[in-house]
Amino acid sequence: MARGELTPQEIENRKKISANINKLIKEKNVSQVDIHNHTKIPKSTLTGYVKGTSTPNPGNVQKLADFFNVKKSEIDPRFKPMPSNVVPILSSVKIPILGDIACGDPITAEENIQGYRDEVADTLPTGNLFYLHCKGDSMAPTIPNNAYVLIRQQSDVEDGEIAAVLVNGDTEATLKRVKRQGSLVMLMPDNQSYDPYVVTPDNPARILGKALKMSADL
Repeated sequence: MARGELTPQEIENRKKISANINKLIKEKNVSQVDIHNHTKIPKSTLTGYVKGTSTPNPGNVQKLADFFNVKKSEIDPRFKPMPSNVVPILSSVKIPILGDIACGDPITAEENIQGYRDEVADTLPTGNLFYLHCKGDSMAPTIPNNAYVLIRQQSDVEDGEIAAVLVNGDTEATLKRVKRQGSLVMLMPDNQSYDPYVVTPDNPARILGKALKMSADL
């Protein structure tokens, strides 16, 4: 399609707008001069709408709707409400998948992008976001093996929240629930078959980010 050429849908919209305006002119027994005097839409512009050679902008659609005392959708089909059984298509963004993370014994954390997962932009929280692919069942049934967990990069989480944690000198990563008892910090599995990981000066850990949601491919 050449630049500036109308799509078939745009051509159809112009035809419908023209038909709707002409129908209302006849029903209300008014002239284009009457419309111009009331709406201040230029006569040449208004003629384009009536003949179907131009498309009104949203502001002029509102002016025409006010003049005829009708809904905007009775002028321009683009303003018709969406049926209740139709889900609008929202913009999406690609969230990178950064390697694997263990839900069991820690495994080497490789921050290489393995791919991307699409997310609806309007539903995402702020911050630096990435996915981690989980292997193991220490967080089951909350997070099953091979699930993808959305992580927001941050250096701390609230007590009881699930976090991606770097251990063994930041060379390995694991996904656990962070529990605090006084000065004691433990990385707790949800699966009771696994032992907690106790953080000590000799066995340090660093929170990489907070787990926000989990998804899994069927």
